[in-house]
Formats: sequence, structure tokens, C-alpha cells
Amino acid sequence: MSKVKVNPFAEGQSVTLEEMLEVRENRVSTQRELLSSQKEDSLLMAIMNIPGPVKNNLHLEKAFNAVLERIEEVLSNHLPQASLYRNLKTGAEYYFLSPLTPKELKQKMVMIEETHPYGRLFDLDVLWLEGDSLKSISRTELGLPTRRCFICNRDAKDCGRSRRHSIIEMQDTISKIINEGSDQLHD
Repeated sequence: MSKVKVNPFAEGQSVTLEEMLEVRENRVSTQRELLSSQKEDSLLMAIMNIPGPVKNNLHLEKAFNAVLERIEEVLSNHLPQASLYRNLKTGAEYYFLSPLTPKELKQKMVMIEETHPYGRLFDLDVLWLEGDSLKSISRTELGLPTRRCFICNRDAKDCGRSRRHSIIEMQDTISKIINEGSDQLHD
């Protein structure tokens, strides 16, 4: 029996540019607040990369929660100093304040991004405070290649900056990743 394929963009509230800018500002405030309480710790911030006006709905939330479960499994031996989950119209957000070094935490997150069926849809960023400045660690600082575009396999940042792919093209690929991932996770 074949499963019914879902279109994760067929429902959900549209988000405005102003709402996205406001949520980005709020994320930075949350990052600073969490890290200020534990200056020696690293902060994981997990969000999905979802193009277009719909950033959250039941299908996207299920994918987010599947990756969240995997993150918590991988970090189960490293209890968080704090964790925070927000399910917002602009997309779900997850923060995990960890005693791991930024390098250790980023290595674990890259493994999830590379191996989880939904991992390519996520930004699993690792941050810390250096003085008053928020810092983040990149894959290249770990000697790893940059993220690849899930459509054409070029450098993902180059595709994003040049707007190489249409929103429809990206949403079609994301729909395929979600449907295939759902099949893998439930087999």
C-alpha cells in the first residue's frame, strides 16, 4: 500500500517580511540572554530553511520534531544547561545550551544535517559569546566542505545569494524530501 504524498506548502499562515525581520531580532536577543547566563557554554539554535510565505504548519512541524528528537538523542549524555522550544508562525525554533565546546557540538550537528532524512532542511547553528560578541562556528572551520544545495549540489550559500532556484522549485524539492523522509522514518 503506497502512502499519500503531502504538500507541506498547501496550508499554513503567510508570513510578512516585517514578521521575519522581527523574529530574527528576537532570536539574537534570545541567543544573548541564554549565553549570558552560562558564558562558558555553547548554544545550539535549530531552525528550518523554508522558502516562501508559509513557514510553519503541521507537516513542517512534524519534520522539525523528528530532527529535534534526533538532536536530543545525540545530546542525551550532555544535559542542557537550558533548552527552549518555540513553535511560531515564522517557523519552529529550538535552543539548547550545552556544556560541549562549540567544535564538539558543531561536529554532532553536522552529522545530523548530513544523515537525518530531513537534515538538509535545517540550520543547526552553534554559537557562543566572546566578550560581548556572538560568534558562530562554520563547517569549514572544522575542515569540512560547505553545505551543498539540495537542488543542484552547488554551494548552498552561492545558490541562495544568486537566487538560482525559484521558490516553487525549492518547495517542490522540500516536499519530495519530506515525503521521502517520512517513508524512511516509518519503514
